[in-house]
Amino acid sequence: MAAKRSAGLLLFRRRGTDTEVLVGHMGGPFWQSRDEGAWSVPKGEYTPEEEPMAAARREFVEELGVPPPDGEWLSLGEARQSGGKIVTVWALEGVLDTDLVEPGTFVMEWPRGSGRMQEFPEIDRAEWMSVAEARGKLVTGQRVFLDRLEELLVSGPG
Repeated sequence: MAAKRSAGLLLFRRRGTDTEVLVGHMGGPFWQSRDEGAWSVPKGEYTPEEEPMAAARREFVEELGVPPPDGEWLSLGEARQSGGKIVTVWALEGVLDTDLVEPGTFVMEWPRGSGRMQEFPEIDRAEWMSVAEARGKLVTGQRVFLDRLEELLVSGPG
């Protein structure tokens, strides 16, 4: 069986000599009281029929409720997560007002085993944070994309 695949878009902006990234705190009851390791690049699964970049754009809109800004998408490559899923991420320099974020929702049984279905936001908030702060908050398997972004900003694309 092939590994599941996800694609995402890591928005970044420069603030003087610092770089900030836009990440989302995962929604739902499992994550509500967690902070460290409970944030994610806006991303989601796609099927083999969908192009990864198209999936990253679609998931950005689904998770944040707004389209990504225009600009050049820079590949940050892919990484295998601890559960086996392969995640592909691009970086995009741009701005986004987090007050405009209207996250999509998902439905799951909660409490587990209750038979009761509840709706939860995909993310419960999106925030700009420094790369250093994001490193401690992102799920472990996505931190490599911060390293790659920093390398790309130092060396330039190509």
